[in-house]
Amino acid sequence: MQAMSYILLILIGYIVFTIDKKQKNFPAPTVLLVLGLILSFIPFFSSLGVIKYMIYHIFLPPLLFSSAYRLPAKGLKENASIISFFATVGLMLTVGLLGVSIYVISGLFVPLSFIGALIIASILTPTDPVSVTTILKKSTGDEKIADVVEGESLINDGTSIVIFTVLAGMLTEGKSFDLFSFFGEFLFVSLGGASLGILFGWLVNKLVHFTHNREYQVMLSIVLAFGVFNLAEMFHVSGVLATVFAGIMLSLEFGKSSKEDELRDKLNGFWNIIELTILALIFLLIGIQSAQYLLFDAWGFALIIFLLSLIIRFLIIFGTTQLFPRWRKKINWRESILLTWSGLKGTMSVYLILSLQSIGTGKVDLIVSLGFAAVLTSLIVQSLGVYPLSQKLIKK
Repeated sequence: MQAMSYILLILIGYIVFTIDKKQKNFPAPTVLLVLGLILSFIPFFSSLGVIKYMIYHIFLPPLLFSSAYRLPAKGLKENASIISFFATVGLMLTVGLLGVSIYVISGLFVPLSFIGALIIASILTPTDPVSVTTILKKSTGDEKIADVVEGESLINDGTSIVIFTVLAGMLTEGKSFDLFSFFGEFLFVSLGGASLGILFGWLVNKLVHFTHNREYQVMLSIVLAFGVFNLAEMFHVSGVLATVFAGIMLSLEFGKSSKEDELRDKLNGFWNIIELTILALIFLLIGIQSAQYLLFDAWGFALIIFLLSLIIRFLIIFGTTQLFPRWRKKINWRESILLTWSGLKGTMSVYLILSLQSIGTGKVDLIVSLGFAAVLTSLIVQSLGVYPLSQKLIKK
C-alpha cells in the first residue's frame, strides 16, 4: 500500500513538472509543497513522511552531484572567490547576526535561549535554489547570478551542517562552546570532505576514458556520487562537500574539451530524470511531514524570523561585495537584492530540522515548529517572487 502511495506522488510530480515546462514562471517546488500539505489530510497519504536518513543518504547525494557536475566551468572560475566567501565566512556571519537578532526579538513573543536562536539561524542559512536558477537565466539573460546562487548553495550545505552540529550538541547535550575546538572541527570536516571529493573526482575523470561505452560511464558516475559521499561519512568528514567537489571536478573536465559533449548528454539523460523524481518526492513529502508542526501560536514570530533572514542576508551580500573593488564591479545593489531573494530554503534546512527533532527532547519542539514555518514561508514567498523581481531589477 505504501509503495503505491510513493508511485502516486511521482505521478503528481510528473504532472506538475509537465506544466512547469510550458510556463515561464511556474514555481514547481511551491506547488508540490502546497499539494503535500493538502495530501496530509488524506488518510492514504498522511502516514507517509520523510526521515533524516532518507534525505541525507538517499536524496542529497544525487541532487548535489547532478547540480555540481552541471556547473559551468567558466562561471565557476570567474565567481570562485565570491562563492567561497558567501558559503563560508558569509554563512558564519549570517548565523551570528541572525541568531542575535532572533534572540533579542524573541522576548516579545516566546521564551527562547540564545543557543536556540543560533540553531534557528543555522537552519535558515543553507540555500536551495532548486528551479530558481532556471527562472533566473530565462528572465535576466545573465547566467552570472544563477552561477553564484547555485555555487553558493552547493558549498554552504556542507558548511551549515558543521555549524548546526556544534550548536545542536550544545543545546541537547549541554556542551560548552569552544571557539578553537569549533574551528578545528570545521576545518577538518570541510577540508577533509573537499579533498576526498577532488581526489576521487580526478580519479574517475581518468577512469572514464578507459571505456568508450557511455552507459558504463554513467554507471561510474553513480558509483562516484554515492561512493564518495559514504566514504567521506565513514571517515567523519563532510560527505556533502565530497560529493560536490567530485561533481565540480567532472564539470572542470568537461570545460577542457568539446569531445565530452556526448558523455554530458548521457549523464544529463540519466541524472535529470533522477533529479526530477527526487524533487517531486521530497517537496511533496516535506508538505505532508510539516503539516503536523504548523499548528502553533508563534506564526507572527516565524514570519518576523523569515524577514530578518532576508534583511541580514542582503546586508552581508551587499556590504561585503562593496568592500572589494573587483566584487563591486560584478555585484551591484540590484544584483545583491536578487541574490538575497534567490537564496530560498529547502532540502538541507528540512534535514537539519529533522536531525534536531531526532536528537532532542520536548525543549526543541518550538524550534522545530519555528523552523518549519520559516522554511515553508521562504519556499512559497521567494519562489513566487523570483521571476517578477528579476524582471524588474535586471534588464536583459
